[in-house]
Amino acid sequence: MDAEKKRSFTLFRQRVYRMVSVGIVDDPINSGYDVISTLALVTNLAVAILQTFESVESVYGPLFSGIEAVTVAFFALDYVLRLFTANNLYPDLPEGPSLARYAFSFAGIVDLLSFLPYYLPFFFPAGAVVFRLFRIARIFRLFRINAYYDSLNVITEVIVNKKQQLLSSVFIISVLMLASSLCMYSLEHEAQPEVFQNAFSGIWWSVSTLLTVGYGDIYPITPLGKAVSIVITFLGVLMVAIPTGILSAGFVEQYSQFKRLGDYAREQDLNFVTVELGAKDSWAGKTIKDLLLPRGLLIAAVRRGGELIVPRGDVVLSPGDRLSLCAEGLKNDQPVNLREVTLGHRHEWNGCAIRDLDISRQTHIVMVRRRGTMLVPHGSMKLMEGDSVLLYSKEKRITTPEKQ
Repeated sequence: MDAEKKRSFTLFRQRVYRMVSVGIVDDPINSGYDVISTLALVTNLAVAILQTFESVESVYGPLFSGIEAVTVAFFALDYVLRLFTANNLYPDLPEGPSLARYAFSFAGIVDLLSFLPYYLPFFFPAGAVVFRLFRIARIFRLFRINAYYDSLNVITEVIVNKKQQLLSSVFIISVLMLASSLCMYSLEHEAQPEVFQNAFSGIWWSVSTLLTVGYGDIYPITPLGKAVSIVITFLGVLMVAIPTGILSAGFVEQYSQFKRLGDYAREQDLNFVTVELGAKDSWAGKTIKDLLLPRGLLIAAVRRGGELIVPRGDVVLSPGDRLSLCAEGLKNDQPVNLREVTLGHRHEWNGCAIRDLDISRQTHIVMVRRRGTMLVPHGSMKLMEGDSVLLYSKEKRITTPEKQ
């Protein structure tokens, strides 16, 4: 009985984890939670902006306070659920360390600051202004929308891949900024001591000049100061162009990589049919790996009630399951959401582990065919030349690299 309770608890926590994980849309409850979470965040931020208008706040102040209380309560509940499922987020860690790993992660801190500053003034009224400042952290929750738009990941990937070059350019700009500020202070302090009062005044001038902002509140008046300012302005334009060029080159490389993935792969559309298992069907009660499916036929997905199950080998089929059977050459009039990619000699997936592949979060590798044998994929499996990889997506059509 204890084992059954433990199993039920594990399944329940797994379901809660899938619900709070953004981007998992294989169930109406999961999709509904994402919609509610996004609406709560957008509404909360909208109220925070509207509260800055005194004319609006004076009329709708009580309504805004109520909306903020409800949305913040939702953020608190979301944080508790994420603590509850932290072990699912970090399955390789024990219960305690996984909890601490999430709590001290960037996402965990943002989730905590999304609701905690709202309640702290009740206990520490003197710090209400400071606590209110920390509520700005809620806006970082918007980054979770990134799970739905994989194109946004390109920005992150480019920054990570080019971080050494970007850090070098930032270092050069910082050195130039410091040198120019001290130089301008030395040249202009005697001529206008009320303007260039100290080194920080020079830093403010150098920042506005090197970053081509040019506020005009501080500027040189001596001939030598103006001459040096012209040189520094030209250098500023060149320095700002360096990180811009690095990022531009990174984007070109990223999209070139997507193009190469399409150039070195043969792709074939696959169609599928759906069957429902009855109580007397021979497949009922068997695991997928025990079905001995004929060559060229495979199970692309298993729908059990409202849940979509990835058809791994140890999944036990039950009466009432709806199986999506995929076969090459099977034709129908329905749009397909399966694609088979055969890896060519120069395909960049060759030798890569599945966990390291750059594919959509809503796309799954459900099967790998190698030399006529169907293999159940797992994160550490390395793909090889000649492998046929079956991709399955909840989208109406899988976007392939060459079409991106």
